[in-house]
Formats: sequence, C-alpha cells, structure tokens
Amino acid sequence: MDSSPDPNRELILLEQIEQDPDVTQATLASKLGVAVGTVNWHLKRFVSKGYVKVKRAQRRKLRYIITPEGLAFRAKLTVSYVDQSMRLYRRTREHVKDLLMEVKRGGYEKAMIQGDGDIAEICRLSCLEHGVLVVENDEVPILAVKGYKVILQMDGVSAAESIDGSTGQDL
Repeated sequence: MDSSPDPNRELILLEQIEQDPDVTQATLASKLGVAVGTVNWHLKRFVSKGYVKVKRAQRRKLRYIITPEGLAFRAKLTVSYVDQSMRLYRRTREHVKDLLMEVKRGGYEKAMIQGDGDIAEICRLSCLEHGVLVVENDEVPILAVKGYKVILQMDGVSAAESIDGSTGQDL
C-alpha cells in the first residue's frame, strides 16, 4: 500500500463523511473507484490524527463524525485544491495562448478543438479571447486535448507539448 496520502482523495472522503456520517466504507470505495482497504487505511489515518471519530450506530453499522480538527484539515485541503486548480488553469491559458500565436503566425484565424472537458473549455475561452474562431472543420489547425495536454496540429504536423512545457508527459 502506498504510504503517501492523496490529498484529493482525502478531501472527497471527508466531504462524503460530512454529507452522510452513516456512509459505509464500501460506498466510499465505490464513489472513489478504489478498494475498500484503501478507504479503511485513510479512515484509520483520520482517526489516529484526530480528524474523525468512529461511533457504533447499530450492531454492525459505524458512524463517522468529523472533529473540529477534521473540519480544519478539510478546509486546508480545499484551499490547496483550489490553489492547484488555479495554477493548472493559468498554465493552460498561457500554453494555449502560445499555441494560438503559432496558429496566427501560420496565417489562420480559425481553429478546431478536439476533445472535451475543462481543458477543452479553457481552449474555447482562450480562442474567444484571442480572436480565433472555433469551427468544426479539420482543414484548419487543431487544438487536440489529451488529458492535461493540448497538442497543436497544423498541416499534418503536430507540435506536441504539455501545459508545463515538457514533451510527452501528463501533469
């Protein structure tokens, strides 16, 4: 078992427990897409750190209660998550701006966006901001969204670079 906790997973766990103190470990595992043992490991850590108390609600049912320390920890995780998201947003906007400048240097005023999700939406906003019309036509440069990467494809040649400036790696 990996001994380094995932802050996003911990945040989701604390939010789920706060919403439903009677939630089962199996339900938490299902919502997170992890094994029950992983949830159990996190919960034991929360208890040992004083973030969560466990009470027996019924014979086999447990109730998880977030302590004031747990609420403070959840707030810290939330602030960290927002900060991380904003850094990703700013890096993505900067990277897409650079790609759009390349599109314009190539003589194009239109581009196509392949992919969906938040990164694709950032691409759409950046196109709007920089006066590049988004079209559904593969005869124009393509901003291909692959995970956290945005790849510019112009004239069959792709300039593959991830948002952090490195090549071939997700963030």
